[in-house]
Amino acid sequence: MKPYAWIPTLYFAEALPYMAVMTLSVIMYTNLGLTNTELALYTSWLYLPWVIKPLWSPLIDQWRTKRWWILAMQVLVGAALAGVALTLPTTMWLRASLAFFWLMAFSSATHDIAADGFYILSLSQEDQALYVGIRSTFYRIGSIFCQGILVMVAGWLMERHSVPVAWSITMLLMGAIMIGLAGWHFMSLPEEHAEPRSEGLSLMDYTLRPFAETLKVFFSKPHIWAALLFMLLFRLPEAQLAKMAQPFMLRTVGEGGLELGTATVGFAYGTLGVIGLLAGGIIGGWVVSKHGLRRWLWPMVLAISLPDVVYVYLAYVQPTSLWVINTCVFIEQLGYGFGFTAYMLFLVYFSRGERSTSVFAFCTAFQALGMMLPGMVAGWLADEMGFRHFFIFVCLCTLVTFLVSGLIRRDLK
Repeated sequence: MKPYAWIPTLYFAEALPYMAVMTLSVIMYTNLGLTNTELALYTSWLYLPWVIKPLWSPLIDQWRTKRWWILAMQVLVGAALAGVALTLPTTMWLRASLAFFWLMAFSSATHDIAADGFYILSLSQEDQALYVGIRSTFYRIGSIFCQGILVMVAGWLMERHSVPVAWSITMLLMGAIMIGLAGWHFMSLPEEHAEPRSEGLSLMDYTLRPFAETLKVFFSKPHIWAALLFMLLFRLPEAQLAKMAQPFMLRTVGEGGLELGTATVGFAYGTLGVIGLLAGGIIGGWVVSKHGLRRWLWPMVLAISLPDVVYVYLAYVQPTSLWVINTCVFIEQLGYGFGFTAYMLFLVYFSRGERSTSVFAFCTAFQALGMMLPGMVAGWLADEMGFRHFFIFVCLCTLVTFLVSGLIRRDLK
């Protein structure tokens, strides 16, 4: 079939499991009564597959086709979602659901590798440029659907059923969608042209040797330690804020939260928040294309840092007006979308040269590590400090963002 028949659905499918692992799990475990410490620690570990995916990405090129990997991972994600749904009403719901989320996370990370490779292999350079906007748009639509529509569905179901049953139905619905997408892609994805493979090569030749060569190239880059600090620490405030923002919205007023309903939180982050994120990203890409990243670095650092103060305001005032709360979420996400452009463009600039694709995979691995480690302790900090002091601490962490941005500014054009 033509690319327009499968590119939108492929990248819609790519977004769903990632958002389920990173967002839905946090909201679900908050609803199910986990403490901030527990849910942040458990769900932050789910970043690990994206941290280590460069280790097994060469295998996807050598074992089976990327089309096969895409279909297999979509079925596995659907099965993992069903697994979460079926275990939530049981006594072993926590361990069992986390195990299925782990399966989902590894399947999602593998699907990312295969889908991006399939996109490159199946399209000419002209078509890659033509469809890149459609690809990004439908990934964002998938994000809105998952952290917006599905969260609202879970919230509406919670008004009629118990929390485990409501989330079981939501996860089953999402699993059915993934299986349906796998069926559609079985019919619509074209057969790819097989990449040439050298005969007689060992597993080490396919995996360890390319990994070691990429590692050598990566650490031979100019100013590598400044770049590493930037990759790991630029998002230090956001890594903590993202893990606790939605639990803060859901917690009771007595716990320092805003005591919003799950459906209301889904609307705030999945619709208005994503609109702000998209608008910020579009504006950021446009201004950098006109004047370069070096000129816009500090405005972008300010944009990703200063709006964090809205959570300090929300924690101290605890407003009941949904207009006020939604406006704060929109402002923070707009600033984040604009500022995050600087981060992603730096990764692209840093990856240019020898083995650029593999080097970029290493960059995204360090990006995931920079989200995982701070996120693991964010819940404990929120429990120990309370939300008010926690959000002040997050704002103080933005000083680290300014520091590491200064380290890499000299390498920008």
